[in-house]
Amino acid sequence: MTYINQSPVQTPMFAAGANHQEDWRDFKLWSSTMSFLRTVLNNSVIIHPPGFYIIGFQTFPHISIYIIFLAFVYVVTLVFNSVLIWIITCDRCLHTPKFLAVVNLAVVDIILNTSTIPSMIKTFLFKDNFISFNLCLLQMYVYYAFVSLESYSLAVLAYDRLIAICLPLRQNLFNTLQIMSCIIGLTWVYNLIRVAYSTAIMTRLSFCNSVRVFSYFCDYAPVFRLACNDYTLQWSVASTSSMVNLMGPFTFILLSYTSIMVTVFRMKSVSSAMKALSTCIEHLILVTVFFIPIFIIFLMGLYVRSIDPDLRVLSLSLASCIPPCINPIVYSLKTKEIKTRALALVHRIKISP
Repeated sequence: MTYINQSPVQTPMFAAGANHQEDWRDFKLWSSTMSFLRTVLNNSVIIHPPGFYIIGFQTFPHISIYIIFLAFVYVVTLVFNSVLIWIITCDRCLHTPKFLAVVNLAVVDIILNTSTIPSMIKTFLFKDNFISFNLCLLQMYVYYAFVSLESYSLAVLAYDRLIAICLPLRQNLFNTLQIMSCIIGLTWVYNLIRVAYSTAIMTRLSFCNSVRVFSYFCDYAPVFRLACNDYTLQWSVASTSSMVNLMGPFTFILLSYTSIMVTVFRMKSVSSAMKALSTCIEHLILVTVFFIPIFIIFLMGLYVRSIDPDLRVLSLSLASCIPPCINPIVYSLKTKEIKTRALALVHRIKISP
């Protein structure tokens, strides 16, 4: 197997919305040259372009306003998640399995939005839509590793609620800081290794035709569909991975809450039942906000080719960028311990000289 990494001058500068005849002629020449090379070498050559052009929105109006909104979302994500981590880290009373899982979710939120929103600002606000081949794979890896970790982080929080409500007398056996650390560590190792394989097999593809990615970042399916050789393996991995790593945690969450509801209905005291359910409200909000849009959009992206590109990009960007912004706000407002510490922090800041 021979690999050819094309130099930047051999690929046309094909910008978003560009319709210059010269660019188009250069692009057609590049495509025909690459196709000829593959024919001569009996399809044994793997051609890697210098990079890709992100063509996220084609007819979407007021794109600059939308990107400024996402920039605001990113700032909120950084500030609120960082404050949440700081509060939990500084208060020893919050060094419990539940808040270790909350810190884990906050870290995942920051990295997830960092993997996409800054590049979207560069692409759509500053009109620089080129991304190098290696940087494209890196972005793809980080995004999919941490969007999967987001779902597993929500499942870990469901585990904490399951043990706290269904097995309260056995928390010291099944839900200690050490056990929670091991569970979180295993989810990280599993997802980082799994996505590393998914990303590595993208290097087996040859890109001798278009290098325009119709998404808001180096999205897995839109990139492998640009390949001019067989991408059955990549499609199978993407399809299986989406199902397993979304349905798996989601199914665990459903089963956890089924057990929780059974336990709650068996409680003799109504006040105890309501108190137990009230500790789950913030988690249920996060689960709803994250899973429902992601399920719909990811599955449509894999199986439905006729979906409007602008609608897909808008929906997916909102579905992946909004939850990391909402998560720390929900926990700050709905979790009594966090709200109490946050208000105490604000009070200290106000009275400090």
